Amino acid sequence: MDLLKSMKLAAAGMKAQGERMRVISENIANKDSVGRTPDDDPYRRKIITFKNTLDREIGSKKVEVEKITEDKSEFGLKFDPSHPAANEAGYVKIPNVNSLVELMDMKETQRSYQANLKTIEASKRMVLQTLDLLR
Repeated sequence: MDLLKSMKLAAAGMKAQGERMRVISENIANKDSVGRTPDDDPYRRKIITFKNTLDREIGSKKVEVEKITEDKSEFGLKFDPSHPAANEAGYVKIPNVNSLVELMDMKETQRSYQANLKTIEASKRMVLQTLDLLR
């Protein structure tokens, strides 16, 4: 029964990391999205937070997405006086998305997802071997 429990916990981890990957992808896709007028804000980076919740069915804590919030850090500025969103000084507010940070988060997410997948595969293999022994 503990093998099935480990599979459920790993599946919950994969689901959470899948959601994290979606948020990271959205950040990367919008890294160049600026406002249309000087008063408009550009795209604001999103951050995902996780929480441990008790799964009463299996009697263990599993990871879930707690919330997705916006990063409140300052926007960058880029000098482009010809852009429609440029202010009086010629600067355009650019999103607070750092591609390098997003790519590193993506790599971490990918590795965590793969580790959870390997846990499921190992548990499945052990369940099948146990069934073979019982035959």
